[in-house]
Amino acid sequence: MRYIFILFSLMVSVKLIAQPTIKPNRTVGSDTVNIDSSRTDTTKTDSLGKNSKSDLNSEIKYTAEDSIRFSIDGNTIYLFGKGRVSYEDLELDADYIRIDQKNKLLFARGVTDKYGVYRGRPIFKQGSEEPVTTDSLFLNSDTKKAKLYGTATSMDGGFIQARQSKKNQYNEVSIKNGIYSTCSLPEPYTHFGIHITKGLITDKQVISGPAYLEIEHIPLPIGLPFGFFPKMNKRASGFRFPSFGEDANRGFYMQGIGWYLGLNDYWDADILGTIYSKGSYDLTTAARYKVNYKYSGSVNLSYSSIKDPDGVEGTPSNSASKQFNVQWTHSQDQSANPGTTLSANVNFGTSSYFQQTGAAGTYDYNSLIKNSMSSSVAYGRTFFDGLFNFTSALSSRQDISAKTVNLTLPQYSLSMTTLNPFDSKDRVGEQKWYQKITVGYNSEGSNTLDAQETGLFNKENLKKFKNGFQHNIPVSLSFNALKVLQFNTSVAYTERWSFQTVHKALNTEGDIVTDTIPGFARNYNYSLNGGFSTKVYGMKTFKKGNLVALRHVMTPSVNFNYTPDFSASKYGFFQDIENNSSEELKDSVKRSLRYSRFESTVYGGPGMGRSAAIGFSLDNNIEAKVKSKSDTSTAYEKIPIVQGLTFNGSYNFAAEEFNLSNISFGGRTAFFKQKIGLSFQGNFDPYQLETDNQGLAYRVNKFMLKNGKLARLTSFSMSTDFSFNSAALKKRNDELREKEDDPNITPSQQQDIRNILNNPNYYVDFTIPWNFSASYSFNYSKPEFKSSITNTLNFSGDLSVTPKWKVQFNSGYDFQANEISLTRFTINRDLHCWDMSFGWTPFGTYKSYSFDIRVRASILQDLKLKKRSALPLNY
Repeated sequence: MRYIFILFSLMVSVKLIAQPTIKPNRTVGSDTVNIDSSRTDTTKTDSLGKNSKSDLNSEIKYTAEDSIRFSIDGNTIYLFGKGRVSYEDLELDADYIRIDQKNKLLFARGVTDKYGVYRGRPIFKQGSEEPVTTDSLFLNSDTKKAKLYGTATSMDGGFIQARQSKKNQYNEVSIKNGIYSTCSLPEPYTHFGIHITKGLITDKQVISGPAYLEIEHIPLPIGLPFGFFPKMNKRASGFRFPSFGEDANRGFYMQGIGWYLGLNDYWDADILGTIYSKGSYDLTTAARYKVNYKYSGSVNLSYSSIKDPDGVEGTPSNSASKQFNVQWTHSQDQSANPGTTLSANVNFGTSSYFQQTGAAGTYDYNSLIKNSMSSSVAYGRTFFDGLFNFTSALSSRQDISAKTVNLTLPQYSLSMTTLNPFDSKDRVGEQKWYQKITVGYNSEGSNTLDAQETGLFNKENLKKFKNGFQHNIPVSLSFNALKVLQFNTSVAYTERWSFQTVHKALNTEGDIVTDTIPGFARNYNYSLNGGFSTKVYGMKTFKKGNLVALRHVMTPSVNFNYTPDFSASKYGFFQDIENNSSEELKDSVKRSLRYSRFESTVYGGPGMGRSAAIGFSLDNNIEAKVKSKSDTSTAYEKIPIVQGLTFNGSYNFAAEEFNLSNISFGGRTAFFKQKIGLSFQGNFDPYQLETDNQGLAYRVNKFMLKNGKLARLTSFSMSTDFSFNSAALKKRNDELREKEDDPNITPSQQQDIRNILNNPNYYVDFTIPWNFSASYSFNYSKPEFKSSITNTLNFSGDLSVTPKWKVQFNSGYDFQANEISLTRFTINRDLHCWDMSFGWTPFGTYKSYSFDIRVRASILQDLKLKKRSALPLNY
């Protein structure tokens, strides 16, 4: 019954339009050709005026590619081969057209070629209406009545075909022996549809005779004897039909039952629910909105109550777990309000929502393995002709495994475009040195909270918000010196405002106790900087082999920085720990007797001690020049070997100890024509470690060189990712990237393209033969004597076994747990107008299988069969 209503809702809003992909039903009207072969028009074009013996009221124009012939009496014209007729507001194209001028009757049909293929079907268009494609038609040019055979049209992924249809001068269409199908073929081999014996479609209503469901052309005892339906050319609210299935943990379910709300032309919403046989339930509200040329977005609110399937009724173990999730996306058309932007991408809720609900019943691999959720709502505006730029954002980040939340409510930034205060718009000639001086300004503020997810907004946590402001005024000057040196110098002033400070004291046991003191406080610092950089080039050529040359580019830079000692008592930014203990101080306390009052505030404070440091860095790039192996006009190729191998450090002459800083390094490279990328970074500590009486490690002012070692490796991380795919995938992604920046597509289409590009294995594309990608990360940390290592591996891909079968896989390996991570295989089958998929998770928490088969037509997405169940324990 539901699909009969779907049919008529389609029919009331659809016009017969051209559908060249529909093959003919071979229901062609008969025509008897009686021509005088001796009369052939070799010009293949002609026109008849009002005063001709055709009795037509207006001029008729006709052309044909093959030939134009006339009957013996001259009243009938025959057009062969891509014929075309224009008469008043009527246009007709077909491979064969007969014009009966006396009876004011036109007949058109296609032709069957030597291979038995029916070609050149008539395409009929009248006025501003959509064109109609048919097998054949009769048309009265005076009354504008038409009779069509084998018409076809499409709507929302469904297809309507009619053996016969008539259209009168009142724009009313009568159909006979019509079908509504999910398949575009004239003889659908996976046909599921509705057969309509007779029907009448007008501008305001649809009247139907007997109609019934059929599968594979087998009638089902489900139908209506007649129907009368008003045409509603607007959104209409209605019942959402549920789907049924089985979940391994929560039992049998009725999913997606609810109500659709067509609120107005700008808003619509779904209110849906899912009920499980073991007591769990889900509630979802999904709203969408769009105002053309202004903004668009969606809001999803989800709530779940999940019961433990192994819990005992009436005991605490059977209590329900409450989960919720809020998602909101919003994008603004840039032309709606130039200079102002507003965007939102919110994903917030309980950290275990996706794991507990199986990603809202979808068992989506990417959602199940995610470790964090983030949200952001951002607003931006430029004013004073672009001189100032203001941005503000509300954001959050959740660590799913640790169940912690970081909130920023809100954060703002105000920046000013860099100015040259001593330069003039009317300057003639080159800038003098003082005219190159630039001045800038930027300000920022934030209100942040780090807390556990449980009881996030209780009174105690609300008191832990940290807030403050920071102002920066940089003054800089840069110019070239000695032709090869780039010299720059700057003076920077930074001021911070905070609404909390810290106070430290020793308790009676000799331990440090820290308290937060509310109240306004400010701190500042300023510094003088100067430095220069240059580039050094090296080249090594080779006379034999494919290697032609190696090119090495070094970019050394040296800078000097001076900062006063802002820990001096006259500034009041640092204090000594208050000692209320008579106990002997611990070594860990001795090393922290002096502290900054601003050390735990949002923007912190100045560092301790005077700084007169020289900083140094060295950046390296190495590339090879080889003979090209490809058959192109380019004789040589450049291959990057090392990209950005950088070392950084500094030496502070004014420090009492630890003058030399840690030496950091990092770099990146790629192999196999940039298919495998590798990046790495780390830190060396040049000083030794010792232990105190409590066995705690601490740094001492002794170089590692005294022990015969250069430095200690305190951290190292490496990550690599690679993707091997067919040329078809690269071509598709290149086309999508071009479309992503197309201003003519909608924001939702842009988001769909981004999702496909970011998750290539999540979307089934049968035109891509194969694809494989993997990522690996390694982290080593040894700040003291104990080291820790973490590394992970993830890989995914797909393979088209045949043009209609595709296998997808996602897996990985957790080296810490020494086990394979979440693994899932999916087999997809293209059934033309249906989609079938089989998913299998062979082991782990989500060990299960699923089977889905659904109609591809978007209007019939409720028509699906889903089965999800756990595998046997002894599998």
